[in-house]
Amino acid sequence: MAISQQAFEQYTVAFYNLENLFDVHNDKHILDEDFTAQGRKQWTPQRYQKKLQKLSDAISKVGVLQTGKLPAIIGVAEVENKKVLEDLIQQPKLVKGDYGIIHYDSPDERGIDVALLYSKKIFTVQSSNPIAVDVTMPNDEPDRTRDILYVKGFLSGMPVHLYVNHWPSRRDGAESTNEKRVTVAKQLMHHINSVDPQKDRTNQEKHLLESTNIIIMGDFNDDPENDSIRNEILPHGFQNVTAPLKKFHRGSLNHNFKWNLFDQIMVSDSLINDVPDALYFHQADIFDDIMLRQWKGKYRGQPARTFVGKTYKGGYSDHFPVYMILRRN
Repeated sequence: MAISQQAFEQYTVAFYNLENLFDVHNDKHILDEDFTAQGRKQWTPQRYQKKLQKLSDAISKVGVLQTGKLPAIIGVAEVENKKVLEDLIQQPKLVKGDYGIIHYDSPDERGIDVALLYSKKIFTVQSSNPIAVDVTMPNDEPDRTRDILYVKGFLSGMPVHLYVNHWPSRRDGAESTNEKRVTVAKQLMHHINSVDPQKDRTNQEKHLLESTNIIIMGDFNDDPENDSIRNEILPHGFQNVTAPLKKFHRGSLNHNFKWNLFDQIMVSDSLINDVPDALYFHQADIFDDIMLRQWKGKYRGQPARTFVGKTYKGGYSDHFPVYMILRRN
């Protein structure tokens, strides 16, 4: 007889680009005028509350089929500030998760940041800090892009290093912006090598408390086969556990009727292990349930977005969440 999935000790680690989770107040320090009641997107308290309800509903279902419980860790992108995250975790479907928040304001002109939500019962934070990203535009001016969030802690007693990313966009073209993402990847690896100079992340046999386990997640604005991922990260002791999910008919977002997998999770080799009592990578997936999809029209099957341009659609996000399941040996 098959053993129930819920008979194992296992945890969901997820990443979700929330598509512009802004509050309704104008912050004079960032370009958020569109997201006010008088702004171009007519962002009212009612629309904001609907967005929170939908996002919390989606997050509450990620990985539940496998684990029977809320995600332990959720990396997020495109959040305006800590307050919107406080509002999010107080939604009825998430409040029982007793989530903590790690967030730093980034230099991004639009004020969109990355952050980490974590179950206080499962994950213990040791330290955290933003990693400034040094990228320049063609005119040699600094590109005010998002920081990388670094968090060190214990996931159910196992040491982990977490990196939450949102790399420079392809708005000016994939090829012309490729070097920006390659540059960010190199800077990320520089930090990883500073916390793991002995490359213990490649060791699949170290004791639970002696292992160096690294999880890189985010919206990379690149697919698994692109230079920034394939050449700059994976050769240095990492496996892209979400890469096999990219198909012609499947991904985490859709642009011009083409699927991409910009949202990815990579783990150090140390998380592919048989070490007694250690957590190990079990499986990964895209949470692309029908509830998150457009139901009809020419965009049928694509993510149900909050906005298409300035037209309000009232959906969840233009990205699907990605996630992985960690199990205890």
